Amino acid sequence: MPVINVPQPAFMEEEEIAIFADAVGKFYQQHAPQKRVQQWRADGMVERDFWREAGAAGLLGVSVPTEYGGHGGDFRHDLVVIDQQAKHDVDGFAASLHNTIILPYLVRHGTEEQKQKYLPKLVSGELVSAIAMTEPGVGSDLQSITTTALRDGNGYRINGAKTYISNGQTADFIVVVAKTNPNERAKGISLMLLETEGAEGFQRGKKLDKIGLDAADTSELFFDNVFVPAENVLGGVEGKGFYQLMGELPQERLVIAIGAATGIEKALDTTVEYVKSRKAFGQTIWDFQNTQFVLADLKARGTAARVFVNDCIAKLLRGELDVATASMAKYWVTELQGEVVDKCLQLHGGAGYINEYPIAKMYRDARITRIFGGSNEVMKMLIARSM
Repeated sequence: MPVINVPQPAFMEEEEIAIFADAVGKFYQQHAPQKRVQQWRADGMVERDFWREAGAAGLLGVSVPTEYGGHGGDFRHDLVVIDQQAKHDVDGFAASLHNTIILPYLVRHGTEEQKQKYLPKLVSGELVSAIAMTEPGVGSDLQSITTTALRDGNGYRINGAKTYISNGQTADFIVVVAKTNPNERAKGISLMLLETEGAEGFQRGKKLDKIGLDAADTSELFFDNVFVPAENVLGGVEGKGFYQLMGELPQERLVIAIGAATGIEKALDTTVEYVKSRKAFGQTIWDFQNTQFVLADLKARGTAARVFVNDCIAKLLRGELDVATASMAKYWVTELQGEVVDKCLQLHGGAGYINEYPIAKMYRDARITRIFGGSNEVMKMLIARSM
């Protein structure tokens, strides 16, 4: 029995959702056995074949409308793909990035022509996506980006550099955040759609060596006079990019909070199992009152985190999740994840510092959640603005 046993919310109780979850779980079992995942960790990335396999099995674009090649589901189906991936320890597969962060930009903001052209390929896995926001000198302050996309005849020339780009080595469809008007801040930003195959002047930098998330490739990207046609401005109108970004960030931050809540639960489950079997001074580690008190505290707060996250998901499904609430979820649950994993590692003693134990990997992987999707310091600023 899991340590945190919050009942599944009513919105996930439909039979069709359960059938889909079973199918997704079986796909991961068959196509992502631990031997294959271990190879991804060694390589630092997931091979393209797996993306095509996932597309063929219906794991990509699950909430994309059927008229664009998608499966006509909603955010609950996206959650199933993410949840089953966590349950089967399928590291590195950026399904949450592809399904819940990037594809919604096209579904909600793309022109009809852009949807028809790109979404079917993104659903099938023929195209793998990334979004290029962060720059070497610019993190969360997106209004200060220096990458430009300036008019040149019937299109634009992109110039600049991006860094810390998830899926950067794998992706061949990139949403590039650029200034179409460098004299403006928010109003000067546009989102440019770039297919990398044959794109002269586009170059991938090195695959970055990270503390954790070993199987997930993160890269530098460089743009030297890269041409994109005029119709590749997302939505077909310049200057809308910043507002498109702001509209999608609450969902992105909720997805991070969901992952953090799952991380809390996995850390507690593996730690309770460990302390009840490991002995010291003639008794198990669990028998010490300190162990019980620490884990009881973490269970109480982990339960609160899961209830909060489920409430945020319900709000998102109703179209009611606002920036402040999503920021609170991202901030608080990721901070709690860091504390939980750290204390759980401590209860493992020396074993917690050995990479072959799951808690060590959880410790390394958890650190980034307080940074990506907007640092937690930025989350506090957004929360404060709502007060």
